[in-house]
Amino acid sequence: MTLESALTLFVAVPLLTAGVLVAVASRTRLILTVLFAVLVAQLAAAVATVPWVADGSVVVHQVALWAPGVSIPFVLDMFSALMLTVTSLLTLTCAAFAVAAGEAYKRFYPPLVLLVTAGVNGALLTGDLFNFFVFVEVMLLPSYGLMMITRSGRASVAGVAASRLYISVNLLASTILLIGVALIYGLTGTVNIAQLHGAASEDTAVAVATALVLFALAIKAAVVPVHGWLARAYPKMSPAVTAMFSGLHTKIAIYAIYRIYAVIFDGDSRYLWVGVVVFSATMLIGVLGAVGEAAPRSILAFHMVSQIGYILLGVALFGPIGLTAGIFYLLHHMIVKAALFLAIGAIEVRYGPRRLGQLSGLAKTEPLIAIAFFASAMSLAGIPPFSGFVAKLSLIIAALDAGQIAAAAVAVVVSILTLLSMLKIWTGIFLGEPTPTDSRTLPEGLDPAYSDATGIPDGRDRDGRHRDGVEITAAASGATATATAARASTTATDTAAATDTSEAGSPDPVIVPPGRRIGLALAAPALALSVVTLALGLGGQLLLELSGTAAANLYDPTTYIQAVLG
Repeated sequence: MTLESALTLFVAVPLLTAGVLVAVASRTRLILTVLFAVLVAQLAAAVATVPWVADGSVVVHQVALWAPGVSIPFVLDMFSALMLTVTSLLTLTCAAFAVAAGEAYKRFYPPLVLLVTAGVNGALLTGDLFNFFVFVEVMLLPSYGLMMITRSGRASVAGVAASRLYISVNLLASTILLIGVALIYGLTGTVNIAQLHGAASEDTAVAVATALVLFALAIKAAVVPVHGWLARAYPKMSPAVTAMFSGLHTKIAIYAIYRIYAVIFDGDSRYLWVGVVVFSATMLIGVLGAVGEAAPRSILAFHMVSQIGYILLGVALFGPIGLTAGIFYLLHHMIVKAALFLAIGAIEVRYGPRRLGQLSGLAKTEPLIAIAFFASAMSLAGIPPFSGFVAKLSLIIAALDAGQIAAAAVAVVVSILTLLSMLKIWTGIFLGEPTPTDSRTLPEGLDPAYSDATGIPDGRDRDGRHRDGVEITAAASGATATATAARASTTATDTAAATDTSEAGSPDPVIVPPGRRIGLALAAPALALSVVTLALGLGGQLLLELSGTAAANLYDPTTYIQAVLG
């Protein structure tokens, strides 16, 4: 097998492994071991692709060795290599969080994650529009399953409505995408991206058809005015799924927008003003939408919409500086937004979903999560020395260089509003005196006297069971029993109150004194990503250079086209 043909393994390995794991879905430890083995190997392989194309070269494999123009090409350049690396990192990190939170022990969780991974990798590597559509669907279909199986307790009306909205909008967008691809094929006789180079800039009919594809991708990316589905759906998913989707789904659509406009439109300057207006509006409306929200994940969801505007402004500033800034911002945002969702998700796993003001003082009782959230929040707002500062400064410089003073001004104003919004969450949850916990507000099945400090592994209740009832090992059970006995001697009164029932048959509430409930295993994923954003801020020059290489291939796609067409 040649190095070029090895590109197909990014799709084949997770896809085939997912099929095998379905057959042994009842063997929890085995399938989790295999899941992490595949994800770690994929991350290592993705990192290895970066130096492979660091000189600006493009690696192509014609699947099944058909002739160029007939086969399905798998194409690797710096842009796809960087995206593969970051998506692999986020999938691995979110899977680790899911284990700590107990979500990964749900039946079929590992194979569904691998199917999503196969779809993401295929969408990033394919050089064919129709197969891009196919891989997007491969990514989305298991995502619907993940939404359902990771839901805890009985689904609320709002949760069901959010799931229905998410699925309906994505089905609609996929239908529009397929129609657009079909129109392009009918007009040009091909869906090979390289063969379509410049077609939209030369033929108005092809431009309209390609614009339909871009519109479908804008829906999937949650661009204003088709952004409402994301703000309503993401806060209702489980924490691990929200974090993973934030780094994968919308970002695949953004990646495709960059690629399609650079190659098929050939960066046509006649339409760039539309992007500047729409993406500036996305920045502003997204951050203003967060003002009226009181739940942390809802605030973060609206800020995700706002930051998508920043990312896509890079393609509207089509040029070496603008594309470099946009790609850097894309990679930075994927890491930071996942870190924020994981930090808030860890709080929800141990304290239940809360609105601002219902929980306080976590900076004292949960210092690990406080550090992870603060670092990621400052990076999102663009405060040095984090990667967000480099990303926003680069984008503002690119806007000024392109003469888009209004867009640069919007970027600065939105950055200030983002900082205020992050401080709103910080003061509402982390500052102040720690508050006692009412057992009625805790996640279903969690012991009111639970404390990670006592030694109970993350994701398990006081009886040593995972939330879906899967037994842990004998050694872990012994540790749990010891921890439970120790805790029982100090919380006998609370435990008795929790087990007594009223005449109506429901437990009496237990008020638990403040204490640490989030252990290292649950905090580590958010902490790890916050360290990454700090490293990218301090060593931003390296990623800027790599982003510049990716941008050069987009600004002048000649190397890409010649590599694909031979």
